[in-house]
Amino acid sequence: MRDLLSTWFRDSRAARWGLAGLAAAIGLGTIAFGAYSWYGAQESRGRLALAAAADLAQHAASPGAAPDARDKAIRALDGVLADHPRFSGASEAAYRLANLRYDGAQYGPARGAYEIAIGKGATGTLRSLAALGIAYSWEAEKDHGKAQTAFQAALAGLSPKDFLYEEGLLGLARVQEFGGNAAAARETYARLLKERPDTRRADDIRSRLASLQSLPK
Repeated sequence: MRDLLSTWFRDSRAARWGLAGLAAAIGLGTIAFGAYSWYGAQESRGRLALAAAADLAQHAASPGAAPDARDKAIRALDGVLADHPRFSGASEAAYRLANLRYDGAQYGPARGAYEIAIGKGATGTLRSLAALGIAYSWEAEKDHGKAQTAFQAALAGLSPKDFLYEEGLLGLARVQEFGGNAAAARETYARLLKERPDTRRADDIRSRLASLQSLPK
């Protein structure tokens, strides 16, 4: 009888531990499923909000758009970033917002939005475009020194085979030229012709290079 009770007690305790472990596993699974469902719902709402804002942005850029179309699109994209800060498309929303502000000559706010796009994890082409946008915003404000630094930063992540490489190098040469650094501009234009000999802008680049070479070194 004692052996029987001992066996029953041992089996009962093992069963209780087994049930407790099962309950814990179920609880963790429920929490994980809930978190996944919440994340999925947040992503879905973020995508819907971004799609609606992108439509407004596209309309604002079209000919004949209402005078307040850009402001409406800006508010919508600001809303996407404010309401869905962890949304995976936040970097795209920030980039679209930056472009609208740039088109409205709001260069400082545009630059800030490009920086947000990068900070939100933009990768690949989107990151390169945002980095170039920062450089263009400094160039538009005629701050050639900061524009040069920004173009160099954008080029650091590109190779001559990247389709944005030419844009970045041409921008760098341009701000060097108009920033008064003719020697650096000559080197950059020559580098562009060497690294991208098939560029469609070759004639224009050679013209700029010839003009700079005629200046005192």
